[in-house]
Amino acid sequence: MTLPQSIARLVLATALLLLIPLVAMQFTKEVTWTLDDFIVAGLLLFGAGLTYTLVARMGGSGTYRVAAGIAVVAGLLLVWGNLAVGFIGSEDNPANLLYGGVLAVALIGAIAARFRPLGMSRAMFATALTQFLVPLIAMLIWRPEVDMGMFQLLALNTAFAGLWVGSGWLFRRASPSPLK
Repeated sequence: MTLPQSIARLVLATALLLLIPLVAMQFTKEVTWTLDDFIVAGLLLFGAGLTYTLVARMGGSGTYRVAAGIAVVAGLLLVWGNLAVGFIGSEDNPANLLYGGVLAVALIGAIAARFRPLGMSRAMFATALTQFLVPLIAMLIWRPEVDMGMFQLLALNTAFAGLWVGSGWLFRRASPSPLK
């Protein structure tokens, strides 16, 4: 499939996914999205799809594509969750901005690795470590605001770190020379 065809499919898939909250708003008062919500969600979904499409084309194996998919989904969920409710306190808590560092490690690591499998593996492992460190750093800086629900916060971050580790492990498996 050509890139323009892939982009057209992404636009269609994004529009179809955005129909879900639009239809839900017609039947319940519990779903109340504004135009801004639809724009942000559309940009996030389309951006994640485009990122996956571009990165997956750089790898030759199905394992590489699955690893890229897991990494993109982890990044999408991280951003979406922080925008929707925030992981540390509310979405307005400045400690949540630390999660931008997680995405920065993933992005900078991927670029530095030139999207090659072994380098991507290392980047994802570094991203997992960064993900796990965020609540610990937040607790040192904003202790009173983080103490509430620390077990749940650590569990959530461990789950995200698991996604990054899974992606890294699959990238390592996709590498033609995994022991180098």
